[in-house]
Amino acid sequence: YLILDFCPKSWDFWTVTIVVCGSNKLVIEEAERSIHDALCVIRCLVKKRALIAGGGAPEIELALRLIEYSCTLSGMESYYVCAFADAMEVIPSTLAENAGLNPISTVIELKNRHAQGETTAGINVRKSGISNILEELVVQPLLLSVSALTLATETVRSILKIDDVVNTR
Repeated sequence: YLILDFCPKSWDFWTVTIVVCGSNKLVIEEAERSIHDALCVIRCLVKKRALIAGGGAPEIELALRLIEYSCTLSGMESYYVCAFADAMEVIPSTLAENAGLNPISTVIELKNRHAQGETTAGINVRKSGISNILEELVVQPLLLSVSALTLATETVRSILKIDDVVNTR
């Protein structure tokens, strides 16, 4: 059930009440998590009105650009940038696996298509393959991707700064 209420003094403020029903507590909790996730996506769209292609397309494109950039570096810096590029490939690999595809061959094909200039090629879960993901209207909020990437990068940097571990019992 979805109940929309409005404030009679102003049409600018709306109150939304969502009543979730389910056969057991587990189903209700899962529905609540799904609704929370959907509301967070809407919040991201309101904050920054920008959408990018989904289906792992931005992550593969970023991985390819990072590999190109790593060629201009030398020593350990090149290694670090390549490792970061490899980490970007985990998202499309997971998408492929969840879609029932072979993750290795799918990521390789996706990388090849991006290398040929198909920057909007992504994993289409509905069709179980790779397609122009923008034509399929599979998009994601830019802020969501930027926030996830920033948080992951900051977490890794924090872990790498640890120089000592104290064991406690």
